[in-house]
Amino acid sequence: MPISKNRILYEDEHLLMVNKLSGELSVKGAGKMQKLPLYDLLKKDYAGLKPLNRLDFETSGIIIFAKTKEAYEAARESMNSWEKTYKTLVKGIIKYPNGNISKPLPARSSNEKVDAKTQYRVLGSAHGISYVEATIKTGRHHQIRRHFAGIHHPLVLDSVYGDKKLNSAFKQELKYRKFFLHAFSVSLMHPITKERVVVKAELPDSFISVLRELEIIK
Repeated sequence: MPISKNRILYEDEHLLMVNKLSGELSVKGAGKMQKLPLYDLLKKDYAGLKPLNRLDFETSGIIIFAKTKEAYEAARESMNSWEKTYKTLVKGIIKYPNGNISKPLPARSSNEKVDAKTQYRVLGSAHGISYVEATIKTGRHHQIRRHFAGIHHPLVLDSVYGDKKLNSAFKQELKYRKFFLHAFSVSLMHPITKERVVVKAELPDSFISVLRELEIIK
């Protein structure tokens, strides 16, 4: 079954940007699958499509694909200049409303640690939870999740890097199971036209609902 048209955020002859759902695989993994990954669904309508970024299973938001070989090769050369902004919920009230987290993280292809920087801005807080905007250019494996855990503000409901006691209480009280991390916007230079492209994906309904339940937004 093809994805709905309203999930396509941007499309031209070279690029395709799609809004991934939380609980949806980006690409095929090693384990068993209950449903086709987003990439496999899209390949039925877009021959030659290649993914330019990936999001974790529980993460929602913008995934970028190249529709042509030319775009794929050019984009791979410029990816470190892309600015990607995420929104998330983390444990605790962060002391400073704005800040930078700079801590080397393992590269995807090896155990060698490489530079990784996350710039953040606190958008609101309540009940011991902070609603945060995080901007990255590097995009290391689990970068945002690892960086916030490293400053003792792990993502709420993160089963790998999170606080087990908080996660258990949150599940029991609010009935949510997946962490809240949404790839909200991307700003990049188009690999072919060289023009600036900015794309946004609005927050999922479940994310908006939990912000209201926590009284962070009305």
